[in-house]
Amino acid sequence: MDRDDYKDQLYHLQIGLAALQRQLIEEGRRLLVIFEGRDSAGKDSAIKRIVEHQSPRETRVVALGKPTERDRSSWYFQRWVPHLPAEGEFVLFNRSWYNRAGVERVMGFCSEVEYARFLADVGAFERLLTDDGLIMLKYYLDISRVEQATRLEDRRTNPLKQWKISPVDDVALSKFDAYSQARDAMLASTGEPIPWRVVKADDKRSARLEIIRDILANVPSHGLPEPIDPADPTILRTWRNGDRGEDFLSY
Repeated sequence: MDRDDYKDQLYHLQIGLAALQRQLIEEGRRLLVIFEGRDSAGKDSAIKRIVEHQSPRETRVVALGKPTERDRSSWYFQRWVPHLPAEGEFVLFNRSWYNRAGVERVMGFCSEVEYARFLADVGAFERLLTDDGLIMLKYYLDISRVEQATRLEDRRTNPLKQWKISPVDDVALSKFDAYSQARDAMLASTGEPIPWRVVKADDKRSARLEIIRDILANVPSHGLPEPIDPADPTILRTWRNGDRGEDFLSY
């Protein structure tokens, strides 16, 4: 995408985000946006553009570290509950309870019993939240094997991205197919009551724009300065339980 065109579109979409937040605050609504995806898929950069001009008082980005011993001995969802939004707040989770269906599943950090229990419980947990009025959107960012290799190498060589390096990066490529299988199983069984929004993110600029466009189009609001078109279905697709995506995700 042309850089000038990208900047122009981003500017107008960020104006829309500011208007949306004003309305969330005025009406006391709660918005949670979850970001999942492969390592280096662009979650950090997408979140950065979303919160760039948001109110720091009512906006929080949550990126929890490794679970503690206390976390591991508690109800699985418990450590995320304190970070859920209160009235008027916009909270973004940079990874979430879906770690159990992704990295924990692939890396063997959870048992088969724990994994099966998660799949059985997550829908009921999310329904409790949404029945209580929480607005929730879930995004899964995916990239090709070639693009992931390029981005991981950039992390290793760019001194400004050293903080992004993690031990999991070392096996991301060697377990690429395993992550694809885990992704497919998660999308097929955890898209209710909140559907997944799956994003082709090889082109970071397009992915960011379509995610913001989708947020604005799907969070009820009458205060936006201009109508928002739906996201480009060739870049972002809504995914519910049982949907198949061989024609959309081929990697």
